[in-house]
Amino acid sequence: MIERPAQPPSQPPSRSSAQPSEPSSQPSEFVEALRGLRVWDPRVSALPLFDPAAAPAEPVALFATWFGEVVAAGEVEPHTMSLATADAEGRPDVRTVMLHDVDARGWHFASHSGSRKGRQLAALPYASLGFYWPLLGRQVRVRGRVTVEPAEVAHADLHTRSTGALAAALVGHQSEVLSSYEELERASEAAWARAEREPDVAVPSWTAYVVEPDEVEFFQGDARRRHVRLDYRREDGRWATELLWP
Repeated sequence: MIERPAQPPSQPPSRSSAQPSEPSSQPSEFVEALRGLRVWDPRVSALPLFDPAAAPAEPVALFATWFGEVVAAGEVEPHTMSLATADAEGRPDVRTVMLHDVDARGWHFASHSGSRKGRQLAALPYASLGFYWPLLGRQVRVRGRVTVEPAEVAHADLHTRSTGALAAALVGHQSEVLSSYEELERASEAAWARAEREPDVAVPSWTAYVVEPDEVEFFQGDARRRHVRLDYRREDGRWATELLWP
């Protein structure tokens, strides 16, 4: 008879091969940190009253008023805004960009036409903007069709900005894969030198955009969570307003 080697006694599966363990009932350190944060801390934030009945008939005027008030309150970088676009499959993208102007046409910003947002806007020229100003508990949301300004407008826009902004635009390649940080350093140094040497140099990919709104919502926070939301919607070429539940 051939004896077979004894089999080792069966062992319970190790933790690494077992099914994932049940999540702990204790909050994680990250969650504890989140719970310790305040929204609209009264030591730094003020929540002014907002009477929607007294709002102007069109949204740009109200935006200009609110913007002036948050600047006066000391809001940090109130001109930065979230820009949301979508790709060909409808998947959303969002990033922070700088507001360049607001006028009767809409909200202006600029970027490279070959960037991810530039390509997405070329395929689907519609976008949303989001402003958040926590010092006064305010948000503004803008949705609308995006149009492209003439090249001379983009050129003038870029050349009213700093040498650093021009150098960054000259580097180009926005959203493309970068092989190494050293490559960026070399390109940036060369771009800075050219921007200082040729302050009026053209950057053909630099593009000025306008979000022409068909909806603008103003949100004013309230300490008792009775937030006021005033929504402007363009209907038949005119603005109509309605309140939204918070």
